[in-house]
This record gives sequence, structure tokens and C-alpha cells, in this order.
Amino acid sequence: MRRKLPVLLFLVIAFVLAGLAAPPESQYGVKQKFTLGGDGGWDYLTYDPAGKRLFISRGTRVMVVDPAKGSVISEIPNTPGIHGIALAQDLNKGFTSNGRENSVTVFDLKTLKETNRIKIEGENPDAILYDAASKRVFTFNGRSKNATVIDATNDKVVSTVSLDGKPEFGVADGKGMVFVNIEDKGEVTSIDARKAAVVNTWPIAGCEDPSGLAMDQKNRRLFPVCGNKVMAVVNADNGKVVTTIPIGQGVDAAGFDPGTNLVFASNGEGTLTVVREDSADKYSVVSNSPTQRSARTMALDTSNHDVYTVAAEFDEAPPAEGQTRPRRTIKPGTFTLLVVGKK
Repeated sequence: MRRKLPVLLFLVIAFVLAGLAAPPESQYGVKQKFTLGGDGGWDYLTYDPAGKRLFISRGTRVMVVDPAKGSVISEIPNTPGIHGIALAQDLNKGFTSNGRENSVTVFDLKTLKETNRIKIEGENPDAILYDAASKRVFTFNGRSKNATVIDATNDKVVSTVSLDGKPEFGVADGKGMVFVNIEDKGEVTSIDARKAAVVNTWPIAGCEDPSGLAMDQKNRRLFPVCGNKVMAVVNADNGKVVTTIPIGQGVDAAGFDPGTNLVFASNGEGTLTVVREDSADKYSVVSNSPTQRSARTMALDTSNHDVYTVAAEFDEAPPAEGQTRPRRTIKPGTFTLLVVGKK
């Protein structure tokens, strides 16, 4: 006679099977699109978790957006050649890197009004970050291949740190160490923020033209994303490349969500690569979610696990004399915010 499974055991098995069949946590997709419009290109995005605002660099100004409503809250003007925005929540300050002016704009986080402008010796400041452990701001200056260190409490330049090559994006580990990609050398450099001094520079084997950079502070892993369509995983303590992971074409930014152990790469081809961190040294690609062509930069909201990226439609014209690439101009009114999240 066939024995019947106990009801409780049957329920347990059904629950496990249902879990296996359920969509993985990485089923990310575009949940909302908001047309923001406005003139100008864009570069970095920075999310403000305290104010629930998204700061978007737009060539000569900062566009401040409510990403839940898709509405423009305000703008911070007169930031010529802006690349990035850094936020110092503990000081109620924001900072922008103004590439065409070799300056940093300081603004009040509550009023969004400019409070100071800092001239720096570094040329073409690109990425910018605030290290809360040292209360210092770092601008990574592409043309002069160095980093400017600013005391965020008094807006004074402390030092200029020479680097091995052209710096790109940087991250802080929360303990006083700052890391930055060296784009033209395929390296990552660590800087002691308090001493304003380079500690190590490591080659990133298998990574060409690293741009975006994210970090898992708990497991001490860096995630540089590279122009040859890979994300590298680097041990932040010894510079060892743990592994490389395939991603999409045209990447420019990365993010790590400690709440889900997911790593993201935003690719200009129109995809968001989602990577699962199974352990400190084990990773797997779980999706390449469609976004929109040109959505190459991103910001992450770790409270709701949404990824924010922006894109636009373009008109193309034949290359100018002496150039090989077609000239691209943004179609008016097509600049769009995409909210990418779990579907």
C-alpha cells in the first residue's frame, strides 16, 4: 500500500519548489519613465537618501529631481563643465566638480544655494567624492592626472596628490581609505585620506579602461567596470583580482547594494547588468535588463533597491572634417529618467 506523505512535509516540499520556480531577486526592469527635458548632456548621477532627491549633472548646472514623482524640484546653476556631485550629509553641504572652470561649487543641502566656490590647481576635475571618515572632499582631475584634497569643514584646499595616470571614478571605504580607477593604465589606486598620500597602485588584470567603481565595504571588494565589457572584482586589501565578470558594452558606472548583495553596471548599449555576490569571492551574472540606449550612468537607492539612470534620443550627422565618428546631438525634449527595479 502506498504511504501518504504527511501534510506538513508536503507543504514544506511545495514551498521549496515554489521558491525555486519564483523569479530571482535580480529580475530588474524599467518600472517607470519620466521625461525631464532640458538642454545639455549629462554625466554622473548622485542619490540623496536623506532628502530622497536625485542630483543630475547637466553640463552647466545640476538638475535636482524627485525620482518618485519624476518632477524637477530645483536647479543649481553656474557649474560649467560639471561632472559629479558629492554630498556631505553630516555637514549639510554638497560639492560639484566643474571641469571647464577647474573649480568646486559648494552648496547648502537644504536651500540648494551656492555658499562657496573653490578654485583648484588640478585640471578638468571629473569624479568627486566625500569621505566622511576624514571629512575631506576629493576631486579626481583627468587632465592633470592628480587628485585635489579639500577640507570639507572649511572649504580649503589641503593638498594635491599625484597619480599614476588619468583618474576616473572613486569610492571610499568608510574607514579613511579612498580608491580610484586609473583609466589609461588599467589600475586602481588607494589613497590614505587623512594623510593625503597614495598607499598602493595595483594593475587590474583583464580590465581595460576602467570607468565606474563600486565597493562592498563589508567584504572589502572593489568592482571596477571596464571598457572591454567586464566587471573586475578586486580585493581592496591586497589588490588581487578575484575574478572578472562579463557585462554590456559602453559601461560608465557601477553600484553595489548591501541589502541585496547585487552589483550593477549601467551600459550605454541600453542594458543594466545585474551580478549576484554569492560570497566575497563568488559571483554570477543573473540578468542583462533592457534600459535605453545611452543610459550609461546610474545612481542607486539602497532603501528601495531601485536603480536610477538617464537617457535621451539623438540625431546623427556625418563626421566633421578630420573626424571618424558621427556627430550626435540630443533631440530636444527627450532627456528621460528611467527607474529600474524589481518587477
